[in-house]
Amino acid sequence: MNSAKGLVEIAPGAYHLPSYLTNQEQLQLVIRCRELGTQPTGFYRPTVRGGTKMRIEMLCLGRHWNPMTYRYEPNRSDYDGKAVPPLPADLSTIAGRVATAAGFLFEPDICISNYYPPDGRLGLHQDKDEHPETLRVGIPIVSLSVGNTAQFVLGGMRRKDPTRTILLASGDALVLAGPSRLRYHGVPRILSESGPKELNLNGRFNLTFRRY
Repeated sequence: MNSAKGLVEIAPGAYHLPSYLTNQEQLQLVIRCRELGTQPTGFYRPTVRGGTKMRIEMLCLGRHWNPMTYRYEPNRSDYDGKAVPPLPADLSTIAGRVATAAGFLFEPDICISNYYPPDGRLGLHQDKDEHPETLRVGIPIVSLSVGNTAQFVLGGMRRKDPTRTILLASGDALVLAGPSRLRYHGVPRILSESGPKELNLNGRFNLTFRRY
């Protein structure tokens, strides 16, 4: 792993690590996501409260996040009832290294991998469904992006707070911790055909690692 282009603090406790993954590491991560995503417990398109389909496909590792109840669970009860696959050690290790580069110790037990098609997006939200103690002490969320560039918006602690836009390109990492752990954030747009050609991916994989 590397962080050759440095660590950018975008808010207290929020860090952008541009080009953290090498080209080869990005390719390996795409292969890994495709392997996991085509298993019987692979990607599916979630339905949220009210019956609306999300504009992404989701795969959970370690624990499943249920978009109907906003709770973590051992089985995908909102979809097919299958048991959630474990979080592979190689992916957990990557997340730990990113957190260390930003100055944190982190041992994740959950990964939510989202696939964004070219027209994918994710509305403004907080990641607040983990254990209350995890949220209280600000244990990090670590994010990895591969594929097309995403317009990532980061707000404040209230939905109506001002936001800023950060471009998350293929190979970038992001850490939200401490005072930024509960900031609102979202992805309103994916820039089509903006990723490295060698990935053969006109879409985006985003992996977010959490500690329940």
